[in-house]
Amino acid sequence: MRKTIVAGNWKMNKTNAEAVETLKKLAELTKDIDGVEIVIGAPFTALSDAVKAVEGSKIKIAAQNMNPNEKGAFTGEISPLMLNAIGVKYVILGHSERREYYGETNEFINSKVKTALAHDLTPILCVGEKLEDREANKTEAVVEDHVKGGLKDLTKEEAKKVVIAYEPVWAIGTGKTASPEQAQEVHKFIRNLLTDMYGEEIANEITIQYGGSMKPENAKELMSQKDIDGGLVGGASLEADSFAKVVKAGL
Repeated sequence: MRKTIVAGNWKMNKTNAEAVETLKKLAELTKDIDGVEIVIGAPFTALSDAVKAVEGSKIKIAAQNMNPNEKGAFTGEISPLMLNAIGVKYVILGHSERREYYGETNEFINSKVKTALAHDLTPILCVGEKLEDREANKTEAVVEDHVKGGLKDLTKEEAKKVVIAYEPVWAIGTGKTASPEQAQEVHKFIRNLLTDMYGEEIANEITIQYGGSMKPENAKELMSQKDIDGGLVGGASLEADSFAKVVKAGL
């Protein structure tokens, strides 16, 4: 049975003090929730304090990126060993902003996915199309490229440990929204793709999150779709109250 996972991605927001304050409030608001895995992707500078702030709660902490090397001359980068050492459990990889602004390729993202798995970190692999791709009817081609590229050479056992987040890039921070039916259509396509790659049993164990501007107003309808198993939440995760409402929508 696959997990429902609701993850917040704070992006380049929150100082350590702000992160701790938000997490403590979120922990209190979600203390009675069972059946939804709660994850927060904090900025690198706040990760250590974030892990300490959620001790004893049901919240797990994610890094927003990671280098595929354990150590070395990679100025400004963070290694899996560093994340392991402070108790980080998840890592967001291949986010649309990393692909767009920093030129990350499928090959590079795939190397990160493999490294994360080798170090017992759960990768949240982001996939999704831009507006011009959707308007050119290339959604499925782009998503297939991202999924196959990100999961390249993974075994069945490795693949089922990966969380996939579908991000319709055109619906993030643009005011445009994908309808639950549009989102489900792509999620079903991803599930069928995973079935072709790994078989139905493994495909049905893989959590596929929706990452296109999920918020309290649309979360329940989105997560009620058959193949949507949670969300990767941006703006609505910055406030404990709104994020707690999104989490509860997954019950």
